Amino acid sequence: MEHRNTQSPLARAIGLGSAKEGSGHWWAERVSAIALVPLTLWLAAALIAHTGSSHAAFIAWLKTPYVTALMILLLIAAFHHTALGLQVVIEDYLHTWKKFTAMIAVRLGCVALAVVGIIATLQIAFAG
Repeated sequence: MEHRNTQSPLARAIGLGSAKEGSGHWWAERVSAIALVPLTLWLAAALIAHTGSSHAAFIAWLKTPYVTALMILLLIAAFHHTALGLQVVIEDYLHTWKKFTAMIAVRLGCVALAVVGIIATLQIAFAG
């Protein structure tokens, strides 16, 4: 079978090709999505199971170490996945100086929201 080069003659001449970064981003999106499936199902099932529970019972449940750890993992996976997805949208639809500004805003926003969620979870977990 003959291998056909799909690059243009100009691209071959100046050595431009794939940036080789797309596959890493693609894998990161897939891994975070796969992590979110069981974590989201766990949270949905837990919230359904605690429907009608008192506030104190819910807080007691959230204070258990494995629940605190799963909640933190969910926050990390969710905001990481969100940042990756929004990055793709920004790269596809913004092509001016706004692209850089939007990328920084999305990254900072996702990190800030994840940190706030993690701190809130830890405050509940370690409250006396």
